[in-house]
Amino acid sequence: MTYKDLKSFQQATIISDFTVEFCKLYIDPKSRTTDQMVQAARSGKQNITEGSTVSKTSPKSELMLLGVAKGSLKELLEDYEDFLRQKRLEKWGKDDPRAMAARQLTYQNKANRSDMTYKTYESYLPKPEQAANAMVTLINQTTYLLDQQIKAIERQMEAKGISKESYQQKASRIITESRNKEQKFNRILEGIREGKNKPEDLYDV
Repeated sequence: MTYKDLKSFQQATIISDFTVEFCKLYIDPKSRTTDQMVQAARSGKQNITEGSTVSKTSPKSELMLLGVAKGSLKELLEDYEDFLRQKRLEKWGKDDPRAMAARQLTYQNKANRSDMTYKTYESYLPKPEQAANAMVTLINQTTYLLDQQIKAIERQMEAKGISKESYQQKASRIITESRNKEQKFNRILEGIREGKNKPEDLYDV
């Protein structure tokens, strides 16, 4: 099994391709929004690829990269939702039949799923409301899948006794905890001077 077999990657690929076409139709090509949307969509797909590539050698890196992919897609989700709001277009609820139909598209044609592109959703492109809502639906579906992947990796790491913290995260946590203790010590010391605390309170630090 390769990263191309991951449903999250397949859907992120559709999102990336579709977003390029969406921006050509509905967003000023010279605007910063176009660059942001296209880059966020690409980042979602690419970081899933990179995460899968390092999964066997560095689960921590995979965890981080999948988190970046999820963050990029969440950023893109905001752009699509902003588009709907600013254009005063209807946003579909998750139980809307149209949203449910959009979710089901990625389950069709399973045999050729690895070759799926934005054309799977091409029929939504001519109308901006349908196009944006289709991507809102698909992005939510994809970030859910990434959540499940991240949780599975965390469980595997826990079973192997691997800490989820990177060296930098651990160092940052230790420094923060040390500063908090120092601040607490100083507050109690000041309280002793003012008669609000007792010397033995320092043992709790």
